[in-house]
Amino acid sequence: MSAESRLLLPVGVHTALRAHLFPGDGNESAAILLCAAGPGRRLKLLARELIPVPHEACSVRKPDRITWPGRWIEEAIDRGEKEGLHIVLVHSHPGGLFEFSAADDASDSVVVPGLFAAYDARHGTAIMTPDGRMKVRFYDHDLQPTVVDLVMVPGDDIKIWWSDHQGGPPMAFTSEMTAANQHLSVAVIGASGTGSIIIEQVARLGFGRIVVIDFDKIEGKNLNRILNTSCADVGRFKVEVMANAAASHRGNGTVIPMPTSILDREAVIAASDCDFVFCCVDTLEARLVADLISAMFLMPLVDMGVVIPVRRHGGDVRIADVYGRIDYVYPGGATLEDRGVYDPERLREEYLRTHAPDAHRFEVRDGYIKGIAEEAPSVITLNMRVAAMAVGELLARLYPFRHEANRRYARTTFSLAACEEEYFAEEAFTASGAIPLARGAEEPLLGLPALSARRGQP
Repeated sequence: MSAESRLLLPVGVHTALRAHLFPGDGNESAAILLCAAGPGRRLKLLARELIPVPHEACSVRKPDRITWPGRWIEEAIDRGEKEGLHIVLVHSHPGGLFEFSAADDASDSVVVPGLFAAYDARHGTAIMTPDGRMKVRFYDHDLQPTVVDLVMVPGDDIKIWWSDHQGGPPMAFTSEMTAANQHLSVAVIGASGTGSIIIEQVARLGFGRIVVIDFDKIEGKNLNRILNTSCADVGRFKVEVMANAAASHRGNGTVIPMPTSILDREAVIAASDCDFVFCCVDTLEARLVADLISAMFLMPLVDMGVVIPVRRHGGDVRIADVYGRIDYVYPGGATLEDRGVYDPERLREEYLRTHAPDAHRFEVRDGYIKGIAEEAPSVITLNMRVAAMAVGELLARLYPFRHEANRRYARTTFSLAACEEEYFAEEAFTASGAIPLARGAEEPLLGLPALSARRGQP
């Protein structure tokens, strides 16, 4: 298996597509996907819109054959050309054949040239079997097909179908799982307390490419909670230290260091090339960007946070709680904003604190321990726990091992002070749909003017 090209579908689009393609009569059905492209180097198409071809409009519908009118392709061309989208013609294989048939080849040779005649894009065709599996191929201008490496549907469970593998996912926690991870990639935003632990885990779990984004450098006060750092690393970029550490046991090139802010265009593009994103930051602005990346590039997101609030009792300061939170977010589900992790007022407050300190004073700057100033909090045990649970959440979605449905674990919180864990189902939150899905490389990137392409930029 290679891992250079993929088609991603929001779970809602995939569900609607499957329901339309298999109405229960055993005959083939057809539909069209309009897809945006990601902004990175990898061929990554994102299904934005579904156009079902009405069953009654088809002149022929048999278990192994379908003929449908060109007006639906013309509609797709009109809508796709206007927004620069790529067209994928999809039909069902009710018999379960997970290959393109000779009849499919013959049909493509007639229909696909018309797509290229209409406008230039990555046009292709796809099949779906009754279990929802998909195989996709795209054509070049010489009408030579290339099969897409994988199709992914990121939902409560992350469905992945490789073009050259018909089995299901390997068993969790096995060497087969590690081998499968080699063909997947992860973006990690933040390389400090929790981020360094996330990076250590995903590197040793075999993920093939890990993009790490952090503009900060190692300070002496960080050494008690950032893995793989030493006194000699003080003054170096955190991401470079992480890359060197991974290279010692994985070889060069596994960790791609991005010593910049996640608000940098190149960092966003590098993240977009990955399959999953971990958000390991302590700013709300970065969490907003992670939300946008998840929705607009169709990437599952795992966000985490830890805090130790204190209370005052007489003249003493005492720990009120030791708290951790892990949120799993899938594109089209409840976002971090929907879950109350941040809101516009708190974003504004954070902005003023960072950029206009004279306009907004805080008695104590936010940190791990709320209410007292602590430059070097000794929190590595807390970070270890929340980071391990965060990576376990991704593994549970890729290689299901829970006794109950993953949907019941959209959020996990724990209190070490109370020795309690709580779990929240996806239904505990209301998805607003405020962030549009599958926008891909549409400018300005992520809808943020600050990320607009400048002259000479890709």
